[in-house]
Amino acid sequence: MSAVLELVPALGVVAACVAMGTPRASYYRALVPKAALAKRPAPPRALSAPERQQVLDVLHEARFVDLAPAEVYATLLDEQRYLCSERTMYRVLEANQEVRERRNQLRHANHPRPELLATRVNELWSWDITKLLGPAKWTYFYLYMILDVFSRYVVGWMIATEESAALAKKLIGETCSRQGIEPSQLTLHADRGSSMTSKSVALLLADLGVTKTHSRPYVSNDNPFSESAFKTLKYRPDFPERFGCVEDSRGHCGRLIDWYNNDYRHGALGLCTPYEMHHGLAAATIERRADVLDAAFSAHPERFPRGRPKPAALPTEVWINNPAKEISTEQAAQ
Repeated sequence: MSAVLELVPALGVVAACVAMGTPRASYYRALVPKAALAKRPAPPRALSAPERQQVLDVLHEARFVDLAPAEVYATLLDEQRYLCSERTMYRVLEANQEVRERRNQLRHANHPRPELLATRVNELWSWDITKLLGPAKWTYFYLYMILDVFSRYVVGWMIATEESAALAKKLIGETCSRQGIEPSQLTLHADRGSSMTSKSVALLLADLGVTKTHSRPYVSNDNPFSESAFKTLKYRPDFPERFGCVEDSRGHCGRLIDWYNNDYRHGALGLCTPYEMHHGLAAATIERRADVLDAAFSAHPERFPRGRPKPAALPTEVWINNPAKEISTEQAAQ
């Protein structure tokens, strides 16, 4: 604005404002002292402070608290009362930050987006429970499964006839003991099911020094690795539609999880198995594959127009909700 004021004597108001890209109204407003603007008198027809408080008290009445100002205005007119216009009611509510909701009611918590990183095994686990159809309608068995996010290795599982926090506590405690988990080593992620958020499980994790995190409500993508593992198991060709008994489900799922851990060549693990990744054997597997590909290239280089082939690389980090990808997605949307 100071540049505009300097140019006005030489160019005039219009030319100076055009040259500096400043609206003329801003120029004239700058000429008026701020003290004069602050002393602007209230319009003579404005409501007094007691009258505005009376309007607010009426809007707070139990019969009006759920009604829009238009309905309050019409109801008062039918009762032979006039306090102010409908627009003034909105002004009074806006001055008190009550335009959207005037009742004192419970608000939903703002659950943060979990952003979790795993760079080695036994650093981040996810767990979940899925239903298996039983022998009759409305009968189910429950598969509890704990998965290492970095290696995709199923470190613990069980099948029960009910979903129970006590059973979940037992499984988590035994799995942490079997894997030798030390305090402050592990983060355990889950959704917001009743067993996952139970007090008994929370107290166990606190005793073990395990950090717990939870997905946002109704956001399945916040627990993607457990969901993906369940889908891999359930989409196997031999997975039955129903199980005849709990022993049947335990035997079948035991064989499937053994296949998943030891024989399933996972696409996200450089086509290595979760067992190899979890126990530090994947790098040797990649080296052996590289030797095979080198020998094939040396024998017939003409069959590889893109040059010497290389085996798929192993992951160095695994994210649940990578913040870098979120930022790049937002930038692409803009």
